[in-house]
Amino acid sequence: MELRGKTAMITGGSKGLGAALARRFAAEGAAVSICARDSGEIAAVVSEIESAGGRARGTVADVTSQADLDLWLEDTQAEFGSIDIFVNNASMLGPRVAIESYPEEAWRQVIDVNLNGAFLAAKTVIPALRERGGSMIHVSSGVGDHGRPLWGAYCASKNALEALSEMLAGELDEYGIRSNAVDPGSMRTEMRAAAYPEEDPSGVPTPAEVADIFVWLASDRARDVTGRRFRAKEFDRESV
Repeated sequence: MELRGKTAMITGGSKGLGAALARRFAAEGAAVSICARDSGEIAAVVSEIESAGGRARGTVADVTSQADLDLWLEDTQAEFGSIDIFVNNASMLGPRVAIESYPEEAWRQVIDVNLNGAFLAAKTVIPALRERGGSMIHVSSGVGDHGRPLWGAYCASKNALEALSEMLAGELDEYGIRSNAVDPGSMRTEMRAAAYPEEDPSGVPTPAEVADIFVWLASDRARDVTGRRFRAKEFDRESV
């Protein structure tokens, strides 16, 4: 129960890694607030957590909408009070084609969700995190620290997200707020299946299997860790 007494907010928390982290954080004692765009998927995750004895709340919100994010924060504070953990997880893949062929509208849409949405969400929760200090965790990618051909706006947005995480670490350190980025690695998700349609998913780790690093960064054990980038598959929970 490493997160007992804490409240976590997770964008894109209705499926994939976001849902797995919501379940794990709740199992570790945290109250969990998720946002996503699909009300049915949100309700399913919240119901599952509550059925297991956890505390959860879901809000329909688009991370590119400041009004939606403000409402999500208000709902979370009304239900749980203070905020201790924020996970910037919502993202979309976009087409995997060469830049020369990349559709302009798709580029703008991916950047709007993965980068602009991450910026707006982080900005929204900063005042709440400042009250108690806390942990921001930004979900990056294996293509988040370099440019890889045919990964287009997704690659560009994740590189920018890591830069945003570093900026936040420097700006918020005086308030006791830490900011780190995590490359979760290969995961058995809908996004992975879209990126690698020929891959056999049976040999790919589930999102739940990469959650340890997120729990550690959210916990008080990592209170002095900020401004760093981690790879989930290299994390050894026994060594920290």
